[in-house]
Amino acid sequence: MKITRATTYIVGNPWKNWLFVRLDTDQDGLYGVGEGTINGFARTVEAAVHELAPRYEGIDPFQIETILQRMTRDMYTEGGQIHMNAVAAIEVACWDIIGKATGRPIYDLIGGRYHESLPTYANGWYTGPRSPEAFAERAAKVVARGYKAMKFDPFGAAWRTMDLENRHLSIAIIRAVREEVGPDVHLMIEGHSRFSVGEAVWIGERIAEFEPTWFEEPTAHQMVASTAEVARKIAVPVATGESYSSIHQHAEMLATNAVHILQPEPGAMGGIWRTRQVATMADAHYAVIAPHNAQGPISTATCVQIGAASPNLLTQELFDEFNVDWERELVQPHAEVIDGRLQIPDKPGLGVELNWQEIEKHPYQVSNFLPLFSPGWERREGNTAAKANAKA
Repeated sequence: MKITRATTYIVGNPWKNWLFVRLDTDQDGLYGVGEGTINGFARTVEAAVHELAPRYEGIDPFQIETILQRMTRDMYTEGGQIHMNAVAAIEVACWDIIGKATGRPIYDLIGGRYHESLPTYANGWYTGPRSPEAFAERAAKVVARGYKAMKFDPFGAAWRTMDLENRHLSIAIIRAVREEVGPDVHLMIEGHSRFSVGEAVWIGERIAEFEPTWFEEPTAHQMVASTAEVARKIAVPVATGESYSSIHQHAEMLATNAVHILQPEPGAMGGIWRTRQVATMADAHYAVIAPHNAQGPISTATCVQIGAASPNLLTQELFDEFNVDWERELVQPHAEVIDGRLQIPDKPGLGVELNWQEIEKHPYQVSNFLPLFSPGWERREGNTAAKANAKA
């Protein structure tokens, strides 16, 4: 069997354009799907997918390691998250092909199904005003859906430090959510790499009373030592890793023995195989994983396959129930959560299929972007806001 070509599709989700790849083979009707979504760079990653074509076309899709090395090591230039998301789109599609060809779910090919279902947490639910009342109201709706865990960023457009007003508002939002959902719901506090070490420590000390499951990416990922320093100085566990684009960065963080919740992003890691290796490295350091998943539905399907085979999975991030309504028409079956747990399909490959006709209805928009350092970003309005401003 040989890979013949990759076809790319950009889907205009309002707050982040999704990039999907269809990878065809010379076996009649056999193809796989992957995803290479990254905030603000859909067309750039799309170009990289096609520029890498000589590195995967004509190769047997079963040869995962060879394909990875040809697209990464043999390119010599290290292209970070953009490069690796292009690699991931192809790599995941290869696994989808392998699963379909063998009649097995991907998890059976990377260690077997360890979990019957996956603990999951909701994200993307707080699309309203930045006020304690609005956050609490929406958090109640998340719990009503059966979720037992949720993540949110209460810090507005903060960068490096916050003034007293924003400090107090951020803490008030966390307090309001905790009081609304009660003591038994897991709260993950998202930092989005916003803070200096000193500011992150100040926050960490004050949110400890709300017993969050973790404080995520309190500082930017480029300096491992900074994140480790925060982790050592606060009582709240720190989680990080979504921005790492190599197993080596995860290894460096684990070596600090300060952070024991890793969040590998399958896109940034170059796909399933490298993410599974991070899970094993984490296990060797008594750490757990909570794979990052803020992309589209193929990314969700990818994370489900990885999580199903990972004994040290802590929880799985999920946006799908809080994305656009038409996502349910875009992919089948849609991610299903029952009693706060993500269900695992038993179909071959990724276990999902894209609706090619629905894809055509939602074109790329340059304004489909999440501006994390602009006031109001948490509304996730993307091109919806752009259209409203144009009419005004």
